[in-house]
Amino acid sequence: MGIYHNQVFLTFLLSFSTLVILSLGQGTRVGFYSRTCPRAESIVQSTVKSHFSSNRAIAPGLLRMHFHDCFVQGCDGSILIDGANTEKTAGPNLLLRGYEVIDDAKQQLEEACPGVVSCADILALAARDSVVQAGGPSWAVPTGRKDGRVSLASETSNLPGFSDSVDVQKQKFAAKGLNAQDLVTLVGGHTIGTTACQFFRYRLYNFTSTGGADPSINTAFVSTLQSLCPANGDGSTRVGLDNGSENRFDNSFFSNLRNGRGILESDQKLWTDDSTKTFVQRYLGVRGLLGLTFSVEFGRSMVKMSNVEVKTGSNGEIRRVCSAVN
Repeated sequence: MGIYHNQVFLTFLLSFSTLVILSLGQGTRVGFYSRTCPRAESIVQSTVKSHFSSNRAIAPGLLRMHFHDCFVQGCDGSILIDGANTEKTAGPNLLLRGYEVIDDAKQQLEEACPGVVSCADILALAARDSVVQAGGPSWAVPTGRKDGRVSLASETSNLPGFSDSVDVQKQKFAAKGLNAQDLVTLVGGHTIGTTACQFFRYRLYNFTSTGGADPSINTAFVSTLQSLCPANGDGSTRVGLDNGSENRFDNSFFSNLRNGRGILESDQKLWTDDSTKTFVQRYLGVRGLLGLTFSVEFGRSMVKMSNVEVKTGSNGEIRRVCSAVN
C-alpha cells in the first residue's frame, strides 16, 4: 500500500512539475519548431543564401546584429525594433546591415506558420547560416526564444567598444555569463567583414605622445593602413577586419593579431594581454599549448551567447512584424 501511495505521489509530483515548467517556459532547445513549423530553419537558410548571393556583406552584418542583440536585453530581437531612441538608432548599431533579410524571412514564415516563429530565433538562425555561407562551420541552434518588447538606445553602453581594454571586454562578457575563451572566440567572428576608418584611424597618426602610430601595429602595416585611411580622408571608407581574408570564415584573423595586423585596437589587445593571448595561441596551434579548433569552439560559444537572457514562455511575444512590437 505504501509503495502504491509513493508511486501515486511521484506521478502527481512529476505532472505538477511539468505544468510548472510549461507555464514558466522550457527554455530553448534544438528542433523547437519541428512540429509547429517544420520548414522554419530551411526557410531562414534559403533566405540568407539568396541575399548572400547578391550581397556578401550581409554575412558579417547578420552575425554582428545577433551579437549586438544578445548584449542588450538578451537575445530577444530587440535590435530589430524601429522607432526613436531604440537600439537600432544607437551609435554602435548605425552601420549594421541585414535587416531586410530578417524581414524577408519573417514574411515567408508568417505565410507558412502564422504567429509561430519569433524574430529573435530568425536572427539566431540567420547568424549561423551567414557563417556557413562565408565558408564557416555549421552548428545546431537551440530555438524557442520569445521577442522582447523593450528597445532602448541608452542600454547599448553594454556593447564592447573598439577601444576597450581587455579587462573591460572581459567584464562586459562576464556580465553575460561568457568567459575569456568565449571573448576571444566570438571576437574571432571579425574574420569576416569590414569596419570604417573612423573606428581605427586614430591608431595611425596621433596615437602616442610623439604623434606616431600605435606601436602594437606592425610597422610595415602602418603605411598600408595609412594609404587606405588618409588622415583627412573619408571616415566611412571600409577596410577588412581580417586583412587579406575578410570574405572567408577562417582562423587567419588570429594570425593577423600575432603579426600586429589587427585593425581595431580592442582586437589587437587580445594578443598583447596575457590572459587572452593564450587562447589566440591555442587557435594558432602553438607548440606546448593544448590546441583549440576555431570552427568547433565558435559554434559552442555562439550557442552559449545565443542563450543569454532569453525570454521564453509568457515572458515576451511572437512579433507579427520584426520591426514593431505587437
